[in-house]
Amino acid sequence: CNSPIWIPLLFPRREPLALINLKKKNEETGEEELASRLDHCKAKATRHIFLIRHSQYNLDGRIDKDRTLTELGREQAELTGRRLASLGLKFDTIIHSSMTRATETTNIISKHLPGVKKISTDLLREGAPIEPDPPVSHWKPEAVQYYEDGARIEAAFRNYIHRADAKQEEDSYEIFVCHANVIRYIVCRALQFPPEGWLRMSLNNGSITHLVIRPSGRVALRTLGDTGFMPPDKITRT
Repeated sequence: CNSPIWIPLLFPRREPLALINLKKKNEETGEEELASRLDHCKAKATRHIFLIRHSQYNLDGRIDKDRTLTELGREQAELTGRRLASLGLKFDTIIHSSMTRATETTNIISKHLPGVKKISTDLLREGAPIEPDPPVSHWKPEAVQYYEDGARIEAAFRNYIHRADAKQEEDSYEIFVCHANVIRYIVCRALQFPPEGWLRMSLNNGSITHLVIRPSGRVALRTLGDTGFMPPDKITRT
């Protein structure tokens, strides 16, 4: 069967009808004004979300500030920055995790995208989003970490991954520099896949994942963990 598969609308609470006070409409405006009020609340633009995993970093660092990029990691960030610049897109912002490795990756990438505003956030810091299914033997954080990190990473998803605001007239292109666990969880949530499957995916350092959010709320995954722009000897997954 070649019939298209329609995914249920993502972000139902951002549907125009959900943004209107129906009680007020019925009492004050009447049915004839509903259509115009709905149009006023409808998204018009498409959002392009570029999720970048940080580059290779020093695994021997005891605390975050010591986990700086390696020499190869800095090369990877340069390659990622060049790739993003080569796309010829008008990027609006670079929102990045406040962790050292993500901040350093952002600073290198931003040299290739002059004028693009950088914003740091703790929401995108690395963590344990949800207990993976099936479980794995090589990675078992304390159960409490899922509760602490999971709520924050879910908040990041809800805060950043949504359809465009109704006031946005043109398509937007936004970069998020963060971490493998965060990106994999966001991809699962955005595509309405079981989020427990996040650990079944693997992302290279400096890779680019591209999500598209249409005005209807439908989401498409253009690329997942792309590093085809890097020479094979520059690709790592640490």
